[in-house]
Amino acid sequence: MTIRPLSYPFHIDLFLSIECSRVMKTNITHIRVRYAETDSMKVAYNANYFIWFEVGRNEIMRDLGYPYAQLESEGFFLPVIEAHCNYIKPIRYDDELELHSSFAEQNGARIRIEYKILCKTILVATGYTIHAFTDHSGRPARPPREFLEKLK
Repeated sequence: MTIRPLSYPFHIDLFLSIECSRVMKTNITHIRVRYAETDSMKVAYNANYFIWFEVGRNEIMRDLGYPYAQLESEGFFLPVIEAHCNYIKPIRYDDELELHSSFAEQNGARIRIEYKILCKTILVATGYTIHAFTDHSGRPARPPREFLEKLK
């Protein structure tokens, strides 16, 4: 695959044309920016993107048929061990967002979830979180077999 330099803002048709063979499952969640999520510059405060990523994570787990509550009731936890966000274009109060969350990679006790946030078909942010499967004491644990089967 050839990757060309991109100019801002990114449009949805370009985003959808990029192939990503690692993606296992994807969820789309709609979010509206609340006034409390903006800062004094009248744009969405940067830390809120990570809250929206968490919303996407919860929804993709539900879609997978393996919600966090079930995972935790089975003695597994998924702490965030790395998080990153690229802020491409500012978003403002009352903007309607489309959050794409994708399981992108699973390796041993780690899983990577990637996020893309669109506003009116324009890509405004990308990011990822990496999680470690742990047991109740915080030690690394193999993911539940049922979870891995659902990822396929």
